[in-house]
Amino acid sequence: MFKRILVATDGSPLSEKAVESAIGLARQHGAELLAFTVARRQPKSYMDGTMIYEGAESESIDKKRFEKAQAMVDAIGERAGASGVRCEALVAHSSQVAESIIAAAQKHHSDLIVMASHGRRGIGRLLLGSETQHVLTHSALPVLVLR
Repeated sequence: MFKRILVATDGSPLSEKAVESAIGLARQHGAELLAFTVARRQPKSYMDGTMIYEGAESESIDKKRFEKAQAMVDAIGERAGASGVRCEALVAHSSQVAESIIAAAQKHHSDLIVMASHGRRGIGRLLLGSETQHVLTHSALPVLVLR
């Protein structure tokens, strides 16, 4: 049924459960897995709600975030490979997580997006937002949400 499954992860314990489920689903369907994460860019203005770093310091922070993200998805690729699942490791460098997930799924012709939901409610959801909710409401592809 599925040929290519994108699993979005942020490295949290909850998203690790989604990764394991996605590996199992890919194995069951003989599908390829795309391990995907977003390395957030260092904010460039105070409007983003954080301290501003200039020039080389900002680039260094971005580079470290990207390297950490790449190592995380590479490790998922190794776990998937050990389970007999072909896996590509992808990292986007962006400040727009949900949009990056949707764009990657479309660009790589995924049949399904698998991701976790932290289940935030009330003020926590209002303040922190929900990348999963955004993907659910804006993706034309099916989305499997795990908790």
